[in-house]
This record gives sequence, structure tokens and C-alpha cells, in this order.
Amino acid sequence: MNEIDLRRFDLNLLIVFEVLMTERSVRRAAERLGRTQSAVSHSLSRLRSQLGDPLLIKGGVRMQPTAVALDLIEQIRPMLRGIQRVLSPRYVFDPASSRRVFRVAAPDFMLTVFAHLLSRLRSEAPGVSAEWTAPREPTLLDVAEGQIDVAIVPAELRLPEGVASEAVGALGWRCYGRKKHPAFAKWNRRTWTRWPHLVVRVGDSLTSPVNVAASAAGLDRTIAGWVPHFSAIAPVLANSDLLATLPVVAMVETMHAYDLESREVPFPIAPLPHVMVWSTTRSRDPAMNWLRDRLRPIVKRNFAG
Repeated sequence: MNEIDLRRFDLNLLIVFEVLMTERSVRRAAERLGRTQSAVSHSLSRLRSQLGDPLLIKGGVRMQPTAVALDLIEQIRPMLRGIQRVLSPRYVFDPASSRRVFRVAAPDFMLTVFAHLLSRLRSEAPGVSAEWTAPREPTLLDVAEGQIDVAIVPAELRLPEGVASEAVGALGWRCYGRKKHPAFAKWNRRTWTRWPHLVVRVGDSLTSPVNVAASAAGLDRTIAGWVPHFSAIAPVLANSDLLATLPVVAMVETMHAYDLESREVPFPIAPLPHVMVWSTTRSRDPAMNWLRDRLRPIVKRNFAG
């Protein structure tokens, strides 16, 4: 595809294209845009000609996008949202009447944080809702582009350009097991290594803070089982003789619900600092500031255990 001269390119075509990619139908796109079907078809034809690709192809009930179309929509959506934010008039955020949907990315062990956030949103802004999404490799880029409003991530991660951060606390660690677990009768390093453990499979388990700290202390453990989520830990511990060394924030609520006990880790594990991050382009957004003000104390309180 030849280089396009933006001076001759109608950027309105990209708006039509985004709606078409959402609806996958000329008729439904025309209804959303308030235009005739022939006008939308003409816009699609012009865009096909300028980009040298069919973009959307008839296939069954819905039009099917080409590889070029899928790549293009990923690039233009954040740009269109950015333009919209820049051109939108400044406003005062009214939580009581807002219908805004916030997207928050946080690890699985912060389920309690999300529950407390939802409770506070319901009391102060009943029309506001929040979507919790698990962090993934491109999460920080999603934050920079405004696809994620706020994320909680380890402070050690390198932040891309366009992302601001604020320290919210550090993960402390404790060992957990069922109530009256035999290991807790005489708790020490030897006991920690002798009893089998349950772990959450997150990334490379060999480089987890627990394994790194245990190795530095000259200790090793037997792993009897893995689970995919922190929420699965408590019910397994409650019905077995397994132990688990976990972030305190992951067990704030569930250890009592499942009648578990905890002990200090019998060797030093450095706390793992975390930060709250957001896009610098949205630092002055009243709604974003309101969300961070509500989320901040909840996160800090839970990190404190």
C-alpha cells in the first residue's frame, strides 16, 4: 500500500469504518450513523480504494473483516477516542447521574478490592459500573491508550511513555493452612519444607518471590498441586493438609470464611511493591480523578492486610 497523503484523506471515513467494524452490516451502520445505506456503502468504497484492500467482505449474516481491517481497527480506535477526549468540552463529573463504565485491571488476588470498590460505587454513584479485567502482557499499553482506566501492577515493571503511577503498597506474605494443621504445632523452617504446598500458577513459578526467597534461605518445598486462580486456594486448603505461602491481601476475607489459620513465613521474603497506573492524557479527567480517589484507600487498606 502506497503512503497516504493525509491532506487528501477524509478522516470521517475512519468514523464510518469503526461503526462498520462494530456492526458488520451496512444497514445497521447506516442506522447508527443516521445516514442512508448508499452513503455508507459509498464511504466504504472510498476507503477500500484509498487503502487498497476490501476491508469487509460479505459472508453470511455479518460482513467479515480482512486481516488489514483487523489491524487497522486496533490502531484507529484509541486514536479516535483520544481525539474525542481532546475535543470534548470540559465538564464536572456528577457521580449521582453518571452512567460511566470504568475498566480496572488488577491481579486475581485483589478480588476483595474489587468487591469493596463495587460497594462504594453503588453507594455514591448507583449508575456507574466497573469491569474488572485480569492483567495481561499488553495491559500497560492498554492503559497508555485509554483502553484500561486504572491498573494495579508490580512497581518493578517498566512503564511505557504516557503512563503515570502512584505507590499503593507492597505485598506482605504469610503461610496458610487449615485450622489446627499439624504443621502449626511446631512452626519453623523445617516444618515449612516438610509439608506439601499448593501454589497458584502465575508466570514462571521458579522466579516467584516465594521460590526466590526460599532458595536464598537454602530451603526447598514439595509442590503437591497447582491452581489457576487465587480464589481456588482457600477451599483446597480447608479440605487438605497442604500449605500455601501467599500475599496477605489474597486471603483477607477468605481465610476466615474457610476457617483457615496463618503463620509468619519462617524466612525473609521482601515485600513486593505495587503501583496504581493510569494514562497521563487522562490525568485531568474529573471522572478518572474521582475513581482513583475511591480506589486508592481501598487498595492501601487491603495491602496493609
